Amino acid sequence: MFKPIREDHKNLLKTHGKAIQELELLFSGKVNVYIDFGNVRPWANKLNWHIDLKRLHRFLSSFDNVQHIKFYYGTLRGDQESIDRIEEAKKFGYLTRTKFVKIFKISIDASSVGSQSTDILKNFISPALLRRYDIQTIEYLNKQFSEMNKRGIYSIEDRKCNFDVEIGRDMTLDLERDGANTFVLWSGDSDFHDPLNEILSTGKKVILFASARLVSSELNDLRKNGLIVFDIKKIRDFICWKREIKP
Repeated sequence: MFKPIREDHKNLLKTHGKAIQELELLFSGKVNVYIDFGNVRPWANKLNWHIDLKRLHRFLSSFDNVQHIKFYYGTLRGDQESIDRIEEAKKFGYLTRTKFVKIFKISIDASSVGSQSTDILKNFISPALLRRYDIQTIEYLNKQFSEMNKRGIYSIEDRKCNFDVEIGRDMTLDLERDGANTFVLWSGDSDFHDPLNEILSTGKKVILFASARLVSSELNDLRKNGLIVFDIKKIRDFICWKREIKP
């Protein structure tokens, strides 16, 4: 049952009761929540609203059968914002896991690359898409690299901090220990296909919290095996910044 902790959530029940009733039916037995925040954060940006970590935890904690809310997010060395976010998550009550973000430098030095070469482009564009490009497009893109070189830019930084392995392992362990009847994953990443399919094969319930149009095709295919996709837009006003609540 949903037992709101805060007054603002109680007030929202008057207008958003249908979404809560849906979740009460979906959240059966012991419920564990796994939030891949590096994946979730861009959704909110695309939807033009922001997720408030404190309100999100209070919302999920209001369901009396939610046992654990696990939060995964990378720490960028020297970046106070990412450090603060991890500390906030711990303070709000999330079971928090983090690791340092890896930074890779990718060369865009076009000085020795032919105008029709794909040597640099293949670092950024999939082979399937590159094969679709005509010569004019490849020449144009290589010219853009040359223009950047003229401005003194010869490499760019790419950041990577993937928690697919850690989340998949935690879900599998919870499955083996019979730690949950309902597994709630906040992510749309295709890499979760195998662990989710394994959980579904045991008869356990798996719910994917995501923006429906941002779920990978691989995960969408699991609907036929019982995967449930819950659109986070239905609970927007419970978890967004207070000033963004729709009037």
